[in-house]
Amino acid sequence: MSTLGNFVWSIADQLRGVYRPHQYGGVILPFTILRRLDCLLEPTRDEVRALAEKFDGGALDVQVKRKTGLTFYNTSQYDFARLLEDPEGLRANLIDYISHFSGSIDVFERFGFETEINRLDEKNRLYLIVSRFAGVDLHPDAVPNAAMGDLYEHLIYKFAEASNEEAGEHYTPRDAIRLMVDLLFAEENEALLEPGTIRTIYDPTAGTGGMLSVAEERLLERNKHARLRLYGQEINDQSYAICKSDMIGKGQDVGNIRLGDTLADDQFFDKTFDFCMSNPPYGVDWKASEAEVKKERTKDGPNGRFGPGLPPVSDGQMLFLTHLAHKMRPAHEGGGRAGIVLNGSPLFTGAAESGPSEIRRWLLESDLVDAIIALPTDMFFNTGISTYIWILGNAKPSERRGKVQLIDATSMWTKMRKGMGSKRKEIDAAARERIVKLYDAFTETEHSKILKNSDFGYWTITVERPLRLNFSASRAAGLDDKVLAKTFGKDTDPAPFLAVLAGMGEQTYLSQDTFIETVREEFVASGLKLTPAQYRHLSIALGKPDESAEGVTDAKGNPVPDVPKRDTENVPFTYGGNTLGDAGRNETIKAYFEAEVAPHVPDAWIDTKKTKVGYEIPFTRIFYTYTPPRPLAEIDKDLEAQTAKIMGLLREVEK
Repeated sequence: MSTLGNFVWSIADQLRGVYRPHQYGGVILPFTILRRLDCLLEPTRDEVRALAEKFDGGALDVQVKRKTGLTFYNTSQYDFARLLEDPEGLRANLIDYISHFSGSIDVFERFGFETEINRLDEKNRLYLIVSRFAGVDLHPDAVPNAAMGDLYEHLIYKFAEASNEEAGEHYTPRDAIRLMVDLLFAEENEALLEPGTIRTIYDPTAGTGGMLSVAEERLLERNKHARLRLYGQEINDQSYAICKSDMIGKGQDVGNIRLGDTLADDQFFDKTFDFCMSNPPYGVDWKASEAEVKKERTKDGPNGRFGPGLPPVSDGQMLFLTHLAHKMRPAHEGGGRAGIVLNGSPLFTGAAESGPSEIRRWLLESDLVDAIIALPTDMFFNTGISTYIWILGNAKPSERRGKVQLIDATSMWTKMRKGMGSKRKEIDAAARERIVKLYDAFTETEHSKILKNSDFGYWTITVERPLRLNFSASRAAGLDDKVLAKTFGKDTDPAPFLAVLAGMGEQTYLSQDTFIETVREEFVASGLKLTPAQYRHLSIALGKPDESAEGVTDAKGNPVPDVPKRDTENVPFTYGGNTLGDAGRNETIKAYFEAEVAPHVPDAWIDTKKTKVGYEIPFTRIFYTYTPPRPLAEIDKDLEAQTAKIMGLLREVEK
């Protein structure tokens, strides 16, 4: 692969001066695809030309597939060899060649290939490029499908590197894909070995098709008679073109690879699949899809693919998570499984009842999360951050129902001989086997934890403390017009009331009721009258915080909370050994409050109307192992040794 990739890449030397390095991909990639298709068509070219003389349109499509087994064809009289026989007419003949592909081949339009052909011809480079590619044998017998996928990815990486783009936006490392595929297939391992097995797999962020290709490759390694039907949707034109070309070479139905924004326009809205896989972009906003996503959510309601909740517009990866959950084959039809690579934020971002928390709640309460595997850092081309594989399933085996397995695979890697972008580590076959064995065993170990779905739930409770104020009528002179209007009414002259208050002196009251009663007596004596609500407004306006005062109450005698002292606490569903989940809410929260809050703030209470349910997956905390600090004597000994060393060096300097 390295030799072939370097050879194809070397063809770009012919573009120097005419193109800048970051533009090479627009020429080399479509020519590589064209040469691959040309090699695939070579054995049946004469037969197809003969059929084209008898049939056209849909009839020709049927006849070609029946006679050759191919889902595409080209009816032009040209191929790479014949193109080189007419250097003068090369431009027109090459355009004629690409225009005579069957309707399913739209990949060259996505590259704007005709424009590049014209430019190459104008700069006298077209014959050089065509002749160099004509010398590359890309037939599957020479370059198997898996190696061809590697070649595409090698070229994309090179071009991304030249243009300072992120290669990881276009494809996923094969080692990560193989691990995900093996985890997805693990539960169906026996069924996949049955003769004539047919399964479907879908990738809504297909990129260049790497995930689909590896899935097929891994299945055929298990069962060469199996059949995996590949489906994918991709938003990037060039990645779509490469993916579709790769699927053509595999004999897949190219109509199952579609171009478009999966979030805004699910082009497989009427389909579900046996397996789903995705490596969506991390930390990328979904503003372009926002209007359609919200419109669909309103139309489909809670049962739609975005029904559980919406994440912040700044990061759309959790939308792909719920999308995949809805694309799994229904449990009553045999069930489906899905795997998705995400960064750490979907595990914990968002407070209780926020969009992300509600998505986690729906996934866990629906028992759709099977396992989450923490991968090593530096695994992907465009990021060195922590990443996780989520495995979803809607037909779990009995021993896994109601549970989630967490696997810490952060230490299971080997160092790459040569890094690629941010990727410096890889999961080799031995590490992959170890991770899959941990998954299969489904037991508690140092690297594997089994938790109930409800273990991830918590209540956010609101803890209130009473508002304590002292009161003095002397403060009335400082009231502004807004407070006066709210207290006495817009149509009432406050002057008589203020005069009475001014005559009450500067006495301070620690009881709201006593203060109100005293003021009422003074007002009544002066012929003034207020409603009970107005007296309370007035008392609050004339109050100042005082911890020694009694608590303020409302008209019903309920304590008024001191807003600045309001606090929230997260109470785990499992607190105090609760095994009932949310059903044990009242008793568990009461026990928590009495043990954790009341001893420190005896006057506090819980506003139960504000209690919220949240879910988070504290992966790091679950696997945290306490390491005690070094003994002080040992630290002192090291410090003394370092001090002695420094003093020795200083004495050397003095000499």
